Amino acid sequence: MFDFATAWLLQNKVLLPGATTLVRLVSEIRERANQRLWKKLAALPDSWQTARVTELLDIPEGERISPLEQLKKGPVTVSGPAFTEALERYIRLRNLEFSRLNFTGLPAIQLRNLARYAGMASVKYIARMPEQRKLAILTAFVKAQEITALDEAVDVLDMLILDITREAKKTGQKKRLRTLKDLDRAALLLARACTLLLDDLADDAELRQAIFSCIPKNRLAESVSKVNELARPQNNNFHDEMVEQYGRVKRFLPAVLRDLHFRAAPAGEHTLTAIHYLVELNGSKKRILDDAPEHIITGPWKRLVYDAEGRIQRAGYSLCLLERLQDALRRRDIWLENSDRW
Repeated sequence: MFDFATAWLLQNKVLLPGATTLVRLVSEIRERANQRLWKKLAALPDSWQTARVTELLDIPEGERISPLEQLKKGPVTVSGPAFTEALERYIRLRNLEFSRLNFTGLPAIQLRNLARYAGMASVKYIARMPEQRKLAILTAFVKAQEITALDEAVDVLDMLILDITREAKKTGQKKRLRTLKDLDRAALLLARACTLLLDDLADDAELRQAIFSCIPKNRLAESVSKVNELARPQNNNFHDEMVEQYGRVKRFLPAVLRDLHFRAAPAGEHTLTAIHYLVELNGSKKRILDDAPEHIITGPWKRLVYDAEGRIQRAGYSLCLLERLQDALRRRDIWLENSDRW
């Protein structure tokens, strides 16, 4: 503002006011603008919200830091407990219900600056501010931090799913290395049988007897069984090992489905329907799911989701949904309200 005013004075050959007076004038204008912004922000929360947000500055008995300091701290690790803590932080902010306030007409940049200032300033300094400015800064902080907390919680969820996938791949590769000798032995035995089968000079009528004379029938059956057990389909992505981590997933999956309010574009409707189905089962210990939406079960997941009787197993279905949810979030087929990144 000072530079624009100086340029205008020079362009129009106006001598006064001088630089000192101009600086003071700009400062007064900025102060009036700040006061007006603080007044508007302080008027947004109702009495209940004002009381709750002011309590963020008080250190509870037995605690070492204030709730405001706790809300400033984002997740620093990728784990189930870290995701749970990040989600609880978001829920604490969401429960203040600042997202329903009308911030229309307030400059977004100024709001971000106020929120950033609250994140850097000490709690004691904020507590000593005039009531109007203090409430304005806390309002801007809660509004911005709710969005940030949601983004960071879903970031942890995304990285956690990646970690589960990497762990499954690592476990699968170790298993494969341990079983390669058995697979090679069985494959070589079957290769011998196929060599006899492909011999054009062999009599078709005596072919079975010729094969079984070289390779006992029981050994051949064992080799077939071993190959079926150890060989992986071409499109296998270690989903078996992912299902084995259901014990880890079920610790945080209920919170994902219960506390994150997903919305869907048309391409994500099937995934959202599956999410709502599992939400309704929350708390149930059923291992076999009845009438579960089956559109999300595709490709290699089918043999892991359905048991021998064609019933849907909860462990496989949950991991299948988790993978589909991550893919849908990244494609923006599934999205979250009040989030910048997701």
